[in-house]
Amino acid sequence: MALPTSYMTGNYSKISNYFESIINAQAPEKFTIKFLKDLGFTSSTDLQFINVLKSLGFLDNSGTPTQKYYALFDGTRSRKLVAEGLKESYEDLFALNKNAQKMSREELRGKFKTLTAGQKSDHTIDQMVSTFLNLCEYADWSGAKQNVKMPDESITNKPANSEKNEKALIDSTDNNDNINKLKMFDLNYVTWQSKYNRSLHST
Repeated sequence: MALPTSYMTGNYSKISNYFESIINAQAPEKFTIKFLKDLGFTSSTDLQFINVLKSLGFLDNSGTPTQKYYALFDGTRSRKLVAEGLKESYEDLFALNKNAQKMSREELRGKFKTLTAGQKSDHTIDQMVSTFLNLCEYADWSGAKQNVKMPDESITNKPANSEKNEKALIDSTDNNDNINKLKMFDLNYVTWQSKYNRSLHST
């Protein structure tokens, strides 16, 4: 899946209200339509937000809150968690531009069309872009974790077993130093013994 299939068809400006209401309410065992209506969101468009929460990883497929959902209750992290959820769920988009949240609406339209292989109508693309942009506006990007891929070992100068080789080299160097010290000790001892024997014969 190139992009999340869940998006809003309207009420985009209410996205911040959804999150703030969730944060101020006790977490349900299941995030149901009734629960969202109890929070005051009763329109059919409001109810689409449940699937958006699933795509961001705050609910599992059955509607059960995840650990990420409970982490929203920490007000210092809630908006950062939304940013991280966006980076994960829109991974293919952020692979094209690591600062996709800063892209213009027109740029996003083009990327969304590419990632959906042209299978969505222009109207649907606009709705997907509006959902993404309004989620990005609510999110705090200052502390969002980057999904950084580790470089391929084949293109690095350091071999995969370099740490073992380095340790072996260090051990080898230590052993050589010890051997050299022993040889020096033996040489000094022989020299001293020779001098001692000569002094005995001269007396």
